[in-house]
Amino acid sequence: MKFSIKRKIIFTALALSFISLALVSCSKFDDDDYQPVEVSGLNIIQASPTLELLDVYVDGRRANGLEFEFGSKIGYLSAYSGNRIFDVAKRNSQTSLKSLQYVLKPQLGYSLFVVNTLANIEFLMLEDNLQKPAAGKAKVRFVNLSPDAGALSLNVNGATTDIVSSKAFKEYSDFVVIDAAENVSFNIKNTNNTVETALSSIKVEDGKTYTIYAKGLKANNDDTRLSAKLFAH
Repeated sequence: MKFSIKRKIIFTALALSFISLALVSCSKFDDDDYQPVEVSGLNIIQASPTLELLDVYVDGRRANGLEFEFGSKIGYLSAYSGNRIFDVAKRNSQTSLKSLQYVLKPQLGYSLFVVNTLANIEFLMLEDNLQKPAAGKAKVRFVNLSPDAGALSLNVNGATTDIVSSKAFKEYSDFVVIDAAENVSFNIKNTNNTVETALSSIKVEDGKTYTIYAKGLKANNDDTRLSAKLFAH
């Protein structure tokens, strides 16, 4: 998937309240005057187990227009490639809780996770492999973002072999090719092979790329308890 835009009308500006597609040029240019703008694709995922609402800023501008709660995702956003600065703060606060400086490569996709407890909040930036799998196949990546669940594995219910084995907190797998299917259940298992949480009745579509991540705290019983979530790229 390419994120560079090679047209005279460029939709890559960051809005004040959220990153949006904005009209940069409205006047006529000769082809010789045109300079292509390099952009990258960016998902932002709130995986920090807190009931606090958060804001994420890119170069000082808020990326989320709506309430960014635990389990939320925004993207793919079009972000200028190059050196970017990311900050996370409590909702409507200008005080950064954590900052990350990262160089986005042009024409690539990224997933930026907000992770760990509020007291220890941090970022995890992953590069996304968006190459389409072969016919009849899909791809899935597993990320362990539960601070207290220990090492976790990803398994298709009924299979004897795990898709991904023993990932500690903030560890993640490569994208693994799996069969497309109408109805799949994914198990998240601990080191004792016990299912900690699961995703049931998932349609795995032909040609799609997915990320499954474990989130929340095993010790909690509220909305921040240990669970799993899936999103398609």
